[in-house]
Amino acid sequence: MRIKNIIKLFSAVVVCQITGVVGSIFTRPSIPTWYSSLQKPDFTPPDWLFAPVWITLYTLMGISAYLVWNKGFENKNIKISLFIFAVQLLLNALWSFLFFGLHSPLYAFIEIIILWIAIAIVILYFLKISLPSGFLLLPYLLWVSFAVVLNFYIMKLNP
Repeated sequence: MRIKNIIKLFSAVVVCQITGVVGSIFTRPSIPTWYSSLQKPDFTPPDWLFAPVWITLYTLMGISAYLVWNKGFENKNIKISLFIFAVQLLLNALWSFLFFGLHSPLYAFIEIIILWIAIAIVILYFLKISLPSGFLLLPYLLWVSFAVVLNFYIMKLNP
């Protein structure tokens, strides 16, 4: 792998990890206070599980974006795909702000549906450019699908 490609891969992963850091700014302070006081469904994962899952998912997202970016940024479809990818990254961070920052499971639920749709669109676009890039995003879509259900139950249990 050429040094240019290593830098592109590293940059793509770092951008995705920064999204996680931004989200954690809103998340971390609310875990021991507001979030711990919420009624949660029995299938809620333990708090310690979320960080390693998200670190893994952000890494997969970065690799996926790199695989698309590496096909050539001159291509219009690649530019569109990466733009939609960037939008879903912003939506990802916005969910943390709405849920943990504003303490609003309702707004977060509405937003996570939009996020899920954005991820699905990104997968469809990425699959047309690089099959591995699309497949690398499937764990992310599955985790966000689970998060949709969890968010819904938290919203219903905490009117």
